[in-house]
Amino acid sequence: MDILLQLVFSGIALGMIYAVIAFGYQLTFATSGTLNFGQGEALMLGALVGLSVVGNIHGGPYLNYWLMIPIVLVFGALQGMFVEWIGVRPAIKIKSEFGWIMSTIALAIIFKNVAENIWGKDDLPFPMPISGTPFQIFGANVQPMQVLVVIGALLIMAAVELFNRKSIYGKAVVATSNDRDAAGLMGINTSMVITFSYALSSATAAFAGVLVAPLTLTGATMGAALGLKAFAVAIIGGLTSGMGAIVGGLILGIAETVTGFYISTGYKEVPGLLLLLLVLAVKPAGLFGKTAIKKV
Repeated sequence: MDILLQLVFSGIALGMIYAVIAFGYQLTFATSGTLNFGQGEALMLGALVGLSVVGNIHGGPYLNYWLMIPIVLVFGALQGMFVEWIGVRPAIKIKSEFGWIMSTIALAIIFKNVAENIWGKDDLPFPMPISGTPFQIFGANVQPMQVLVVIGALLIMAAVELFNRKSIYGKAVVATSNDRDAAGLMGINTSMVITFSYALSSATAAFAGVLVAPLTLTGATMGAALGLKAFAVAIIGGLTSGMGAIVGGLILGIAETVTGFYISTGYKEVPGLLLLLLVLAVKPAGLFGKTAIKKV
């Protein structure tokens, strides 16, 4: 039972990382109906930039982990704006249904190659910002960093939700997500809102990168698998539901850790993919998603 609890706690921490990235998918989908398939690379770049700041790589400056986070958030936001400007805006302008898919995938490959040339192809250790000594909860050993991951993920998602509900700019985002054409007629600059949603999406992914990096190795290839699994989480939970991202992330994270221990690490991705297929067959909009009805 202690081992099972330990696996569950590890799965929760992993699942919350998936949830943050999936939350970023939802932000762009809500405002523009598009997705950034380079979300995993945004996470990877955030982790590597954070490592350069706190780890003194290539003679860079040294900063405390907590002071590094705002820098990573700003970098992630700028990277997201670049993706929207180069890869998404032209496709939206010519009303190309699939142009943004290939553009964001192409940019993801470019970012990965750039990261390999700057930081190398080897995985690098990320310094632990807090004590690595585990403590016990109900007999299971839990790392403090795992708790920090869960708290940090919940805080960033709650902050975005609070921003959308309380600020005038957030209400513009909500209005655009509800009806982009009507929002434009009301004087809202929907193009700027879409750019902002991409900036916010990549900033949350970059933040997820510096959260998960101390628990794993940091490298140019770390984002691909995380981004793909987070996309599965977004589909499972529903692309229109923040709660769905959290529930989907927890389900996938716990399923992976339990399967990897009790069956085989080679099969740890199978339960999540089976769940994805099941959800698509039974409820295509996701567990918490809403099916949109369009009049034609």
